[in-house]
Amino acid sequence: MPRKRRYPSDLTNAQWRHIAVLLPPPRSGGRPEKHSRRTIVDAILYVVRTGCSWRQLPADFPPWQTVYWYFVRWEQEEVTQRILDHLREQLRLQQGRNPRPSAGIIDSQSVKAADTVGRHSRGYDAGKKINGRKRFIVTDTLGLILVVMVCAASVQDRDGAKTTLLSLYLTTPVRYVLADAGFAGRLVDWATRILTTTLHIIRKPAGQKGFVLIPRRWPVERTFAWLTAHRRLARDYERDPATSEAMIRWAAINTMTRRLARGGPARRQHVWTLDDLADAVR
Repeated sequence: MPRKRRYPSDLTNAQWRHIAVLLPPPRSGGRPEKHSRRTIVDAILYVVRTGCSWRQLPADFPPWQTVYWYFVRWEQEEVTQRILDHLREQLRLQQGRNPRPSAGIIDSQSVKAADTVGRHSRGYDAGKKINGRKRFIVTDTLGLILVVMVCAASVQDRDGAKTTLLSLYLTTPVRYVLADAGFAGRLVDWATRILTTTLHIIRKPAGQKGFVLIPRRWPVERTFAWLTAHRRLARDYERDPATSEAMIRWAAINTMTRRLARGGPARRQHVWTLDDLADAVR
């Protein structure tokens, strides 16, 4: 049955073209798929963008059980990660960059957890005074996600960063990473010795009072702002941290397809140059 209306979260034709070719083909044999892949993707993005529960999907989408089955299956088959990698390469080429980044930026974000999050996977971040979970992401210098990791908010930045940087080492060629002072200390030596990765600490200006924009760290902070514009990510509702990571990837896919369809970044966004990277080394 065709849908009777569209929602702001639905993909445009231009966005869909970037995703359609990356989805796995229908399985051979058995009953033919009843619902189109595009409708399934639109339903997933509706949940991520609006923050509703799976059971509250509007009636003109496929049954929520069907949508959730695809969500889980595609995550198990690493479909979302492949889509994310492809979109990042296309965006970098669109900006005249090498499709494979050589530098990254790491940061963390603590968010409150809903009552659906079990005690074993949540914790208290004393610094932020938040009871919930912590998200670690590494982006390239355009703010495009490379790696994401979710854990209890009680995990220290230096400890959570080890798992995140290890994933970065195993999946990307990035060996130079910018970080704030929260990642300073023994982590820097560990990254150099174990991962042959340079972790360059960007500190706040001396005597800083209030908010001061640090250009070399701004892309990752802006990415967190893009992600939390998706209401499902404003708070962590997922029982399994891996599901939280999947939600973050879908939010990033939504943002990146919009940028590709638009033909470039937002006008006010800072685009890094080689001079910026040269400054980062100094």
